[in-house]
This record gives sequence, structure tokens and C-alpha cells, in this order.
Amino acid sequence: MRRPVARNLTVLAVSAAVVASVGAAAPPAAQSPGGEKTPLAVGYGGAVSSVDPDASAAGIEVLRKGGNAVDAAVATAAALGVTEPYSAGVGGGGYFVYYDADSRTVRTIDGRETAPLSAGKDLFVENGKPVPFAEAVSSGLSVGTPGTPATWQTALDKWGTKRLSSLLKPAERLARDGFTVDETFRAQTAANETRFRYFPDTAELFLPGGRLPVVGSTFRNPDLARTYAELGRKGVGAMYHGPLGRDIVDTVNKPPVDPDSGWNARPGDLSATDLAAYRTKLQAPTRTSYRGLGVYSMAPSSSGGTTVGEALNILERTDLSKASEAEYLHRYIEASRIAFADRGRWVGDPAFEDVPTKELLSQRFADSRACLIKDDAVLTSPVAPGDPRDPQPCGSGGTAAPTTYEGDSTTHLTVADRWGNVVSYTLTIEQTGGSGITVPGRGFILNNELTDFSFTPANPAVHDPNLPGPGKRPRSSMSPTIVLDRQDRPVVALGSPGGATIITTVLQTLTGFLDRGLPLVDAIAAPRASQRNAAQTELEPGLDREVRERLEAIGHVFRSNPEIGAATGVQRLPGGQWLAAAETERRGGGSAMVVWPVR
Repeated sequence: MRRPVARNLTVLAVSAAVVASVGAAAPPAAQSPGGEKTPLAVGYGGAVSSVDPDASAAGIEVLRKGGNAVDAAVATAAALGVTEPYSAGVGGGGYFVYYDADSRTVRTIDGRETAPLSAGKDLFVENGKPVPFAEAVSSGLSVGTPGTPATWQTALDKWGTKRLSSLLKPAERLARDGFTVDETFRAQTAANETRFRYFPDTAELFLPGGRLPVVGSTFRNPDLARTYAELGRKGVGAMYHGPLGRDIVDTVNKPPVDPDSGWNARPGDLSATDLAAYRTKLQAPTRTSYRGLGVYSMAPSSSGGTTVGEALNILERTDLSKASEAEYLHRYIEASRIAFADRGRWVGDPAFEDVPTKELLSQRFADSRACLIKDDAVLTSPVAPGDPRDPQPCGSGGTAAPTTYEGDSTTHLTVADRWGNVVSYTLTIEQTGGSGITVPGRGFILNNELTDFSFTPANPAVHDPNLPGPGKRPRSSMSPTIVLDRQDRPVVALGSPGGATIITTVLQTLTGFLDRGLPLVDAIAAPRASQRNAAQTELEPGLDREVRERLEAIGHVFRSNPEIGAATGVQRLPGGQWLAAAETERRGGGSAMVVWPVR
């Protein structure tokens, strides 16, 4: 295992945009040790930012005991499996992006769930028609082979310094002793109450006494505590080769549904062979040069890196720092629209599809697409894709296809340590509440990740790279991102949950921070717009009315979305300091912490 090595943390000046942003930052707030949420913290010794204070505190505990960023990320993720069980957990998967301070390089782990080896392109087709989406979600049919435990072990084997058993202890303790129910947890439970009641084990756990959990009460999950203890003793082999895995297989293939509910919980076809065959993928990140900085993220099977990267390349030729708010948002929205058009045509699991990753990220291709954008008009969606292998100025390479739906749950954490290592990690069980199916006696909900596949071709006239297949990874939008300066040192790292809106959230936060000079916490808090090659752009409340009217005057059409994403990030400051930033309001606010805060 890689041990942390003491480093010279002298920090040279970063780009002018970043320096201006740091100088404009608000005074750091006092840091909570857990329990209360604080969206901003500045200090030394490392930083953790997540949506939950107990989870962030678990990561800080590891950093204080000498663990590195990878160790702390695993501990934080495990704790989120307790306090954010509807967004993440050992029944899901995700993408892990790591910056190694010694080599000044970025590496990634694809820990995405996979379809059963028996799956075909008609996985979600019955009698010649696609299964209704809502019915597919709450079924064994939607469950992919979990990748989260394997991701943790892969990260620790490659770059960690601690054993998994010790890193699961904070989460095990949290599950056993309980956490305080907040408004967000109750609201998410209420939104899922009907389908949770279909499954007796889920209802027993998350609807204690048959009722919604009360805000301010203590929520305990002793089954999950025992599951973490078992993973600590036996390792992740307990899931992929042992009794925990057998319990998952049995649950997927015969969902334990309440017979009086009338719910058709379609069985899946997951096998012990699927679990034993699961492997994470160590792969190179995507890289995009933007304003002289290196932007690194996830390559396919996620579409996050290619889509954010292409949109940044489209925006590269425009000085967004001098644009008005309306001009900036117009350019950002149109770049998103175009990048999503290309994503839908070209991105899928590269083990099954010929994905032109390099070409999608070329400046030449971006320039050929950027010329579609007009200052006084809006593109009509769906925009047809371009051909990255043969870019033609303002050209299209096929028939337009709409963007398919992705669940809007998921969670993201960002960690930095005293040696300068950084982790940006997005993990998920897909929908809020996943499949709704709890593994009996195990304390966690299984994912519904396979509903990220196209059930049928998005456009019958065009090859769809995201149809199901045996062992195939469904296309994701997760976009854990790390930005480096010209000397390959961290500038900022961030990510977000939110289904397909992850891509636009990361893109808007990056441009707000790098181009518009917003402090990181303000770039995260800014009202968001999300355009995904659709007729309407989703828009959060809070955008200045005059700005909205100026955008509508040139053809933008908006529809309201009360909440888009829930980002977290860390920023490297001069003198060895770190700034951690999280949401101020979304999901009830996030939790930013540092080891030794500067007040």
C-alpha cells in the first residue's frame, strides 16, 4: 500500500481567475464537529465536503489519525451509506477520481454497476413494448451488480494507507448508535412511502412502527452495522463470493414483496457468477484544457467527462468573464444543449461500443459545433449530433435523439489531505430510494441502476449505444472532476448528484468559479439552469427576473425545477490551506470541514 510521504506544500500563484476568487471568498465559518451543517470551512491538515455532517466528520476523523485522502473518502462514503441510504450504499456503484500529489497525476476507478451476464438488449421489453418506467424501477429487473465495495477495496489497494476494517468503524458505529433524522430524510422517506410499503423489509426498516420517521428522532440501522462489521472481518469477498452476495442474489431473483400490495415486483436474473465476475476498471481520466488549466474527469462508461469537456471546449473561445449574466447563461445553455446531443449519439460502455472519446474532446470538434451558437437566437432541440471523427463546420452527423431519463439521486464527496492528495467521488443507488428493495437482514437498499439503459432505442433510425447487454455498464452522467494548474497541482475539485443534471451542475459551477470569479461556495449556491437537448431548459428559482426575461426574449423556454444537484468541492489555497465548500440550502445544506480550521 502507498504510505503518505511528507511533501513541501509551498503553493505558487494559480491563474488570475482563481486568485480573484480566493480573494473574494467570504470569511470562513466556524466548523461543526458533526450534527450541524456548515457549508464553508478553511484550514490546514486536509478537508472533507459532503452533504452530511456525520459523514464529513467520519472522513475528518480518519485524516486526524493520519489517513490520506483515499482512506478518508472510503470512510465518508461508508458513513453516507448510513445517513444517505436513499442515495448511496453498498448496494450501488460509482466513480472515483484520485489526484496523487507525489506523481502529480490523476487516476480513476470505474465502479459502475453491471447488467447480469444473461441480459440482452430487450431486458426491459415485454410483449414487444417497453416496461413502464415506474414498474421497472421497483423490481429485481432493475438491479445491477453492485460496484461500491469493490471500488473501496480497489482504491485502498492502489493508493490507501489503512485497512478497510478500520475505515468502516465510524460508519458501523453510526449505524449502530444512530443519527438524527432531519427534514430532508423525512421528506425523502415520505416521497417513497408508497413503494417502500410494497417490500416488508424496507417498510420495517425505514417506516418504524409503520410510520414516517420523526424529525429530531434517532434513526438506527443495526442490520447495516452488522453488514459493515462482516465486510470489515471478511473483506469485500463477502459480497462477491460469500453469504452477503448470496443474500443479494436471492433478493433480486425473488423480490420479497408484500403479497397484499398487488405490486408486480418483476424478478431479476442476477447470479453468483455475476457477482464473482465483477471487476472495477482502472482507467485513464478524460482531460480537457480550459483557460490554461487541466480539467480531469471520468471517461466512459460515464458520459460526464466527455460531455463537460466538450461543453468547456465549446466555451473556450468566448470570454465569459466579460459577458453579462444573460450572455453568459445563453452561451452556457447552448453549449450544454450541443454537448448532450453528441453524448446521446456516441457515448456508451466502451467494452461494447466504439466510443470516440478522444475525438469528442478535441478542440477541432468543439469549434465545429460552437459555430451553431448565435448571440440572438436559440437552437431548436433536439439538436442533431455532430460527427467527431469527421468534424464539419456547423455540421451534423445523424438524426437527433432525445436525452433519456436518469434518476436524480446520488451523492458526492470531495476530500483533500495534508500531503496534497485529492479525491472526487460520486456514488449512487440511482433513484432516491433505489429499487426500494432492502436485502433482508442486511440493512441496505439495492440499486435500480439498470434503468439508466435505454429501454428501447431513443430514436429507431439511429444506433443507440446505451441499450442493455450482458455484463454491460449503463451510461452514467456522474462527473467527479479535478482541475489542475499549469504545474499539475490542484486548483479545485468538485462534483454533484442529480442524474443527467450532474453534467450541467458541474459545468455551471466550474464556469462560475473559473470564469465569473465567484468564490467556490457562491458558485455552488448560484441558481442553476440545466439544458439537456430538450425543448425547455430547467431553471431553479432565484434567477434575476430581468436576466430571465432577456433570455426569453431571444427564444429560451424555461420550466421550473425547485432543486438541481447538490455539489461539494475543495479548493487549494496558498500556504498549505484548504477550503471546503458545500451547498448552503439544497438538500438542507451540505457539510464542509477541515482538520484544523482557521476561524
